[in-house]
Amino acid sequence: MLLSQYRRADGRIQVVARDGTEAFEVRTDRTLYDLALECADRGQGLRDRVARLGLNGAVDMDRLYAEGRLLPPVLHPDPAHLHLTGTGLTHLGSASTRASMHAKAKVQDETDSMKMFRMGVEGGKPVNSAPGVQPEWFYKGNGLALVAPGDALDAPDFADDGGEEPEIAGLYVIGPDGTPFRLGFALANEFSDHVMEKQNYLYLAHSKLRPASVGPEMLVGDLPQDIRGTSRVRRGGEVIFEKPFLSGEANMSHSIANLEHHHFKYPIFRQPGDVHVHMFGTATLSFAEGLSCADGDVFEIEAPDFGLALRNPLRRDTPPATLARTEVRAL
Repeated sequence: MLLSQYRRADGRIQVVARDGTEAFEVRTDRTLYDLALECADRGQGLRDRVARLGLNGAVDMDRLYAEGRLLPPVLHPDPAHLHLTGTGLTHLGSASTRASMHAKAKVQDETDSMKMFRMGVEGGKPVNSAPGVQPEWFYKGNGLALVAPGDALDAPDFADDGGEEPEIAGLYVIGPDGTPFRLGFALANEFSDHVMEKQNYLYLAHSKLRPASVGPEMLVGDLPQDIRGTSRVRRGGEVIFEKPFLSGEANMSHSIANLEHHHFKYPIFRQPGDVHVHMFGTATLSFAEGLSCADGDVFEIEAPDFGLALRNPLRRDTPPATLARTEVRAL
């Protein structure tokens, strides 16, 4: 089952379900966030809840996409209570991609990136219930940085670059007792500033403080073991970059359960009612292939298991002649 949301003409959020080729409105005035909290409180599965509510008329998802009315699969009514986070160096091949961005490292020395990747290969998929090795982790922002499918990903005026990262994200709500509940999985563009990161690996945290987009549809259920998708960049209607991206545990050095554990082990991420969008990493970047994306380029990420492709244009702010310092005033 695929679930999504769109904005109705009266401003309300409408949940949509799809099993197969046709999508239908779910017979409810509740948002997906509301339904998820009800399920967590009642111990009911999201799929069962939708089935009990029933469906109304068919929905033209392509038309809603073109009209800019599709939303991320889950939102929080207070954006400050939605957390955008992710993990890196989690996919087979991701270390070589990262290494190509930091090519000045001495060949004879094992870089921190390669060391982190090797640790994941050796201990990222524990065979018992004990936690495996922890992955690289980063913070991207709160719900104010979450961009709807079709909307622009903004590179700020101080950015050195703006490039796509095609990933799978897990979407979660925290139940009344602090238990994390996974709603499902969705396509994600973990948009980053790779030029900034390349200057110095310690700029990674800065490079990740950019918007991200998720959706349009969320897969309810288990994540497929072997996900084979495509990442594209279009410029003026022409495809200037296209490459497969692989995900799913068959192509990862960590298990999903291990990545989830090392995120939700922190009590600050188990606050009742909060929403989490956690991205699981990638090994495919157009930047690593030498492409510099420009204002107006459109990122397109698709994989058959996740319904509609995720598309977002890049919007680059014009850098000022001299960047003004942000003023902080004393009270």
